[in-house]
Amino acid sequence: MRMSGSELIIECLMYQGVDTVFGYPGGAIMPLYDVLYEAPIRHILTVHEQGAAHAADGYARSSGRVGVCIATSGPGATNLVTGLATAYMDSSPIVAITGQVPTSLLGHDAFQEVDITGITMPITKHNFLVRDISELEYTINLAFTIAASGRPGPVLIDIPKDILLNTIEFHKPSFQPPANHTAPPKQAALEAAVSALANASQPIVIIGGGVNAGEAWDEIYELISMQKIPVVSTLMGLGSFPGSSPYFLGLTGMHGHKTANHAVHQADVVLAVGTRFNDRLTGDPNSYASGKTVIQLDLDPSEMDKNFPANVIVVGQLRQSLKSIKYLLSKHPQSNLAAWWEKIHSWQQTFKQKYSKDVLNAPWVMRYMSQSDCENDIIWVTDVGQHQMWAAQHLELNRPRTWLTSGGLGTMGFGVPAALGAQSANPDKRVVLIVGDGGFKMTGMDLYTIANQELPIITVIINNQSLGMVKQWQYLFFNQRYSSTILVNNFNFVAFAAACGIPAKTVFTADEFAEAYKDCIKLQSPSMIVVNIDPDSRVEPMVSPGSTINQFIDM
Repeated sequence: MRMSGSELIIECLMYQGVDTVFGYPGGAIMPLYDVLYEAPIRHILTVHEQGAAHAADGYARSSGRVGVCIATSGPGATNLVTGLATAYMDSSPIVAITGQVPTSLLGHDAFQEVDITGITMPITKHNFLVRDISELEYTINLAFTIAASGRPGPVLIDIPKDILLNTIEFHKPSFQPPANHTAPPKQAALEAAVSALANASQPIVIIGGGVNAGEAWDEIYELISMQKIPVVSTLMGLGSFPGSSPYFLGLTGMHGHKTANHAVHQADVVLAVGTRFNDRLTGDPNSYASGKTVIQLDLDPSEMDKNFPANVIVVGQLRQSLKSIKYLLSKHPQSNLAAWWEKIHSWQQTFKQKYSKDVLNAPWVMRYMSQSDCENDIIWVTDVGQHQMWAAQHLELNRPRTWLTSGGLGTMGFGVPAALGAQSANPDKRVVLIVGDGGFKMTGMDLYTIANQELPIITVIINNQSLGMVKQWQYLFFNQRYSSTILVNNFNFVAFAAACGIPAKTVFTADEFAEAYKDCIKLQSPSMIVVNIDPDSRVEPMVSPGSTINQFIDM
């Protein structure tokens, strides 16, 4: 049968199992929206295209499926850029479909024309400009394969309006995905890694975001359980190993737990799984590497030696690499790590976190929420800033795909639309969004979308009347000159939520928060709590940029 390019796109989306898309209509993409009108695919209209990209990202991270967003040409397409860059930095699989001016007008500065493939080339795994309808089916399906295979990431497809309107004979999908040629890890590298681990007296495992992206949770858990090696996590790796495990020491890096950072600093062998060793993780790279054998496991060979020189490099799918290491280690005598664990337990006692509810504070709020009765059914989404670090430090995260945050790009405004996407993908779970008062204002209008879709998201605003993390750096490094970081406290979050049709409460004490949170959990509809904390609260511990990882700033 003959169908238009727009109808063909819908057929391809259905073939790929897409049930939900996020987007915003406009002139060039209008033919696709006309077909979406009666298509069996849920379309969620966000209030801005950036929200559509972040929502598709949240959908993908929480479900493991490719998220889809749609925008028109020109400003619609450029509004996706921040969301695409966020997904690219954090290896999240999304497909963005953008409308474009007709092929006859390409390169003529037509109304709402922009070279979106040129703009997004550095922040996508791949992008396409479809110039012939005969290429459309293959391109759409290939985009999904690229987004989800290997190291996941965003793919953009730019489609001129005439391609959307033209027709072609089409019967059923004929796409054959390219063969996956991922090579197995080299045996010599595996044996070198095992030799180092077998002879280590103070080993440690660092879990990065690649463990989540590669779904290597079971393999890392089995390896740790067998070897009883202490584990720390990067910001992006949280949730991929149970936070309740006695082997888990917590977050490592600039705002890492003191025990975790001390353990990394004093380790003699580091097994780094799916992390690129960015500057927020390592601090001073020379002191970080001193006295250590570093084993780096990653699927992406371009990450090897990019930020940090590893002694042993294992390239391959993480699940396969970890299985092989576990098998080879099982043939070696079990290492005696008693002295190492004794040192670690000593640090844990020295640096034990004390949670006080005398004054309402973010660490206590995070711990209280993660110890609630429904914790196992919650997906935690954060924006970016102090609240993000408090959440990473004090939530107990025990399951994969339940921690969504912008790590690599650090995108303020990620939280609200990402929560929207995550809840859309997981109707059987509850999403708790933790966001600062500054970041909320960036994309907070999608609270209206959340209300319109009747999504039972609990929004917890940590209100410190400031751009807290920037203000913290101004306090530490810029002589307390708070340039443009103290926010005028005249924004009524409760009234804003009410305008969107969402009940909200503002709280000033721990008891008020506990009561409000219990009420929100009972609701099967969106809700909000505004948590008013001391504007001078700071995230501790903290390592100064470029310093040794266990040298903490005295605040």
